[in-house]
Amino acid sequence: MRHAVAIERAGDYQSDVVRPALDRLLEPFGGMASFVKPGERVLLKLNMLAAKEPERAVTTHPELLRQVIGLVREAGGIPLVGDSPGVGGIRRVAERSGILAVVEETGAEFIPFDETVTVRGKGLFREFQIARPYLEADRLINLPKLKTHEMMTMTCAVKNLFGAVVGAAKAGWHLKAGADRELFARMLLEIYLLRRPDLTIVDGILAMEGDGPGSGDPRLCGLLLAGTNPVAVDVIAAELAGIPKKLLWVERAAEKLGIEGWDRATIDTRGVPVDEAKVSPFRLPHISDVQFGLPRFLKNRLRHYLTSRPCGNPEACTLCGICRDACPPGAITIQDGKLAFDYHACIRCFCCRELCPEGALGVREGALLKMIKKCV
Repeated sequence: MRHAVAIERAGDYQSDVVRPALDRLLEPFGGMASFVKPGERVLLKLNMLAAKEPERAVTTHPELLRQVIGLVREAGGIPLVGDSPGVGGIRRVAERSGILAVVEETGAEFIPFDETVTVRGKGLFREFQIARPYLEADRLINLPKLKTHEMMTMTCAVKNLFGAVVGAAKAGWHLKAGADRELFARMLLEIYLLRRPDLTIVDGILAMEGDGPGSGDPRLCGLLLAGTNPVAVDVIAAELAGIPKKLLWVERAAEKLGIEGWDRATIDTRGVPVDEAKVSPFRLPHISDVQFGLPRFLKNRLRHYLTSRPCGNPEACTLCGICRDACPPGAITIQDGKLAFDYHACIRCFCCRELCPEGALGVREGALLKMIKKCV
């Protein structure tokens, strides 16, 4: 089966730039009317990771949301806006990111993900608690942000669907699968298969590189992507950003599992040619782990030396406790007026760095990891 991914340019978030770019982007698919029928309730699943301003490139940009709401309405759909932030109440995240203002101005329905439904999985993971609105909407449009990710290298279409897991349950999944990137990638794909989005539109106008998804640097790329297969969309997004396949855990897991979209040879692009849309390679997160492929007994013995680990910056830390409360294995405490880490319990998921509002958590590399990096 072949998969289409469209690419268009949008140099900034001005409405007279974004709307025409969206029209061109969706034209190869027949426009929004091909995905939305009159009277259907259409959930727009954003990236609302944390309460950060739009220029920080942490969340889906509010102007892109505004224009997609308009397209859904023109097709006769009823737009719903929802997500479950990694930290903080959804209203605070929506206010700080500019999303709530757009929802109120457009009259869209704001749908917090606070009620869950138990869904039986068909893969390795047998049960998921998924947000009810995510499952019950007539249509699902996925609106991820293109960002680097300290654990998974890149977060885009597939990873954005992890937001269907509500609140603190995310920490449970990090604890269950987050110590192994391959396992975590498989979990993300199984969530995707529970409810496949009807359409994915990627906000790559102002993307993020470096230590994403919450503490990286904004990167102006001026791009929008769209497709019906999130795995295929991620493959093209990574190609445009210059991220090598060997670092793309989700795409590698999709290949192993035979989930369509991973094979570049099956993907047709539309709109701006790939070679013209490519940007200089994204600056990636620190290499944080070189222990994959080692026997388990060696992993356990050498883990401290072959991985990076989070560390506190006392000068920037306000001791707000967000990292402590969000840490899946409870490896962070506050002692004697500073953060303390239990590195034997730490699973190196970097949720603490992802969610710190002050950017007060750094990275310390193991001794063997430092030596290996000097040789590559």
